[in-house]
Amino acid sequence: MKTILLVDDSTTILISISAVLGKASYGVEKASSAEEALTRMKGGNLKPDLLITDLNMPGMNGIEFIKQVRQLPGLRFMPILFLTTESQQTRRAEAKAAGASGWIVKPAKAEELLAAIKMVMR
Repeated sequence: MKTILLVDDSTTILISISAVLGKASYGVEKASSAEEALTRMKGGNLKPDLLITDLNMPGMNGIEFIKQVRQLPGLRFMPILFLTTESQQTRRAEAKAAGASGWIVKPAKAEELLAAIKMVMR
C-alpha cells in the first residue's frame, strides 16, 4: 500500500482528504504543521510515497517546507503536490522551483485529487 503524508493546518482538510485517500486504498499519515512533518521525516520513521501539503500555514510555509524535504536523504525525488487556495502563476512557479511536482486548488473534487495523485506517482 502506498503511503501519503498530508500536511495542513486545517483539521477539516486533514479529515476530508484523509477520507478520500483512505477510500482509494492509500495509507494516510497526517501532520498539522510543516515542522511536525519534517521532524517525523527527519527521524526516519516516516518515508511517504507522496507528500500533499498546504502552501499557507503558520510557522513554516509550504515552499520552505518542500525545500527542506528535498534535502532529506531518500526523499529528494518523492512526488509533492500542493493543495492550496492560491492559484497565482507566480506562486506556482515558485513552488515548482522549490521542488513541487504539481498543484491542486482547494476545494478540490475527489476525482481531481485522485487523478493528480495517479499522474505524479507513476
